[in-house]
Amino acid sequence: MIPMSKIAVIGDRDSVLMYRTAGVTVFPCANAEEAGEALRSIAREGYACAFLTENLAGELQPVLQELGHAPLPAVSLIPSGSGSLGLARARLKRIVEKAVGADILFQEGAGKHE
Repeated sequence: MIPMSKIAVIGDRDSVLMYRTAGVTVFPCANAEEAGEALRSIAREGYACAFLTENLAGELQPVLQELGHAPLPAVSLIPSGSGSLGLARARLKRIVEKAVGADILFQEGAGKHE
């Protein structure tokens, strides 16, 4: 039997509670300080993956960089219930540029056929 990996969703209450129905552990946080504590806690507790709402991620860059040096948890940004701030896309772009050396995902005009 394959062991289940632990998955967490961190964000404001209205944005994360719906994930509980999918069996994901949710960490409702009122502010970035609580979210930072939750991120560090899930890292200590061996979670494989964490989803963090963009509205809290903006203030957590030092914590995200700290956790980025470890293989787990993998942290992905998701929009909050109020919509996307574009932080997830910008973060993915930086990661790909660092790994590949060029912007291969979000180039202006990419995917347009003439």
